[in-house]
Amino acid sequence: MLKGIIGALALGLAAPALAQSDTAKDADNSIRNTVDDAKDKLHTDSGTAKAKRHAKKAARNAKTKARHTKNDVKAKAEDAKKDLK
Repeated sequence: MLKGIIGALALGLAAPALAQSDTAKDADNSIRNTVDDAKDKLHTDSGTAKAKRHAKKAARNAKTKARHTKNDVKAKAEDAKKDLK
């Protein structure tokens, strides 16, 4: 049991170090979107594969938009705090 607790603690402390930055996530999404666009132009995939790829692309774009909105709100809140001082 103690080994499990130590393992969970180690994973919990290591997780922030393994997290990607927003810039890295944006670059990764951009590459994946480019690959998806290229596949669309080739017209070589089936309907189910195409639908699955489009769903993943839509999810990536939604996450990116949410991440940017969160960062914008955070930046505006920081600016508001500075204005109050």
